[in-house]
Amino acid sequence: MATDLTPEQLEELKNRHIRSFVMRRGHISAAQSRAIDELFPTYQVQYKKAPIDAEAVFGRSAPLILEIGCGMGETTAAIAEAHPELNFLGCEVFVAGVGSLSKLLNEKGLTNVRIAKHDAVEIVRDMIAENSLAGVHIYFPDPWRKARHHKRRLIQPEFVKLLSSRIAPGGYLHCATDWENYAEQMLEVLEGEEQLTNLHGKGNFSPVMGNPLCERPRTKFQARGERLGYGIWDLVYTRI
Repeated sequence: MATDLTPEQLEELKNRHIRSFVMRRGHISAAQSRAIDELFPTYQVQYKKAPIDAEAVFGRSAPLILEIGCGMGETTAAIAEAHPELNFLGCEVFVAGVGSLSKLLNEKGLTNVRIAKHDAVEIVRDMIAENSLAGVHIYFPDPWRKARHHKRRLIQPEFVKLLSSRIAPGGYLHCATDWENYAEQMLEVLEGEEQLTNLHGKGNFSPVMGNPLCERPRTKFQARGERLGYGIWDLVYTRI
């Protein structure tokens, strides 16, 4: 199935897409640095302009879940540990996060996670075949709070259309944010994508409790937001 992107939209994604992150010099601990050097090569998937052979990469055939923005890896590792029957490909550009996740995977002895330290838009565009993903997790992406920066937000119509084409029919997309304005934008964008249908009815956010597609650990990041009085908004869509 084609992505249905216009030639102009494809050209934007190919050459000039606005990155949803800015690479800044951040703190990395000695343990994270060692993990990058010693452990990350075990889990690394190199970026290349060719579809990933998931069976070869993981050494087995299993449904593939893409996680965009692993942060420090707590959620990724916890979900992978709870679901050994699934394969997980995590995209994270920040060195500290990649090191932290590599360390967690090693400590837990997990073999069903691989890490791509690269821009997720390019990974989806160039390395994920159409109809190949069982699910996608996008948890707490940078909300780019200032209005003039909203164009940097990851959840935009062109990217969602591309991403949806990579999800197999019956697969799912689960987004979560603690920023209300971004939640509203996510809802608008996702409702406008014809390849997706809202699991909880048009225009509705998703209850987390009792919903197997909304299972995600409560991270330190989320707990901090709740202490500060932030709400949490989840959205779950399935691919038609």
